[in-house]
Amino acid sequence: MASYLLRRLLLVIPTLFGIIAINFAVVQFAPGGPVEQMVAELKGRGAVTGRMTGAGAAETMPSGDSSYRGARGLDPHVLADIKRMFGFDKPAPERFVLMLRGYLTFDFGRSFFSDEPVLRLIEQKMPVSISLGLWSTLLVYFVSIPLGIAKAVRDGSRFDVVSSAAVLIGYAVPGFLFAILLVVLFAGGSFVQWFPLRGLHSAGSESWGVPARVADYLWHIVLPTTAIVVGGFAGLTVLTKNCFLEEIRKQYVVTARAKGASEQRILYRHVFRNAMLLIIAGFPSAFIGILFSSALLVEIIFSLDGLGLLGFESAIRRDYPVMFGTLYVFTLLGLLMQIVGDMLYTVVDPRIDFEARQ
Repeated sequence: MASYLLRRLLLVIPTLFGIIAINFAVVQFAPGGPVEQMVAELKGRGAVTGRMTGAGAAETMPSGDSSYRGARGLDPHVLADIKRMFGFDKPAPERFVLMLRGYLTFDFGRSFFSDEPVLRLIEQKMPVSISLGLWSTLLVYFVSIPLGIAKAVRDGSRFDVVSSAAVLIGYAVPGFLFAILLVVLFAGGSFVQWFPLRGLHSAGSESWGVPARVADYLWHIVLPTTAIVVGGFAGLTVLTKNCFLEEIRKQYVVTARAKGASEQRILYRHVFRNAMLLIIAGFPSAFIGILFSSALLVEIIFSLDGLGLLGFESAIRRDYPVMFGTLYVFTLLGLLMQIVGDMLYTVVDPRIDFEARQ
């Protein structure tokens, strides 16, 4: 197991390098970078939302050279100063090497628009996204596993048909549309305002006691978590049902019944452990999927200041340090969580030995 784990960890390095390199190359051809925005502002043909104020903060920027039409007629010295300010006076290979050198020590540079270190921005936004992703993943599992087991035991019954229809509806409705529906119904859209619309904390809650702050946090998290859970439990419910149906039909279950074991004992003592192998081991991947994809539009709708909103705004504003910093963190966490998922296989079922594959 140790050698397998070491190989997987070493494989993270070229995978991470390949993903960063491909995205770096793609950005070279993306129009409308920060240099172009600054030129447009100076020539009165556009606007930018902010500018870098720290000297030398853009050493790791991936954007290509400026061929924007608005640069025509601009003083070449001014254009050179703009490129130098954003770090684009260096050739692309040199900027890529500088970027990787900083990433080895988790130095992602500084944001163009807030002039704050990217790592500090990620640290500030990470708790919101982890909180939302963790609660959503736990609720998805708590709903899907019992529902999937009940559907497997009652396969073909009216309960199975009705619950399948509900699961299908939940799967068909995108999470962000359901989030809008929740806002309209329960957050003061058109009916009642039982829940807050923005953020995870009320104004002034810092001075409240711990029980009041916890209750306030749970009050704020209800709607965004519900929006993610409704669209996320369908696949896991079907997977749970199919896993249990496959195990229930195996010979060892027939043997246990022939020996007089009760259905509850067979289901939770014998079937449960074998059927839950894929489901439990898939928890890290499910968490990463919810954290980095499903929560993006939900964060925007509920104005949750998390990593999803940070990445979205940085892409819109061409804030390349933040874009690539968040991409690096997302990719690294995703690769590590895949390794954790593999390790969970051996915890759930000790018979699995990855070394035997040699």
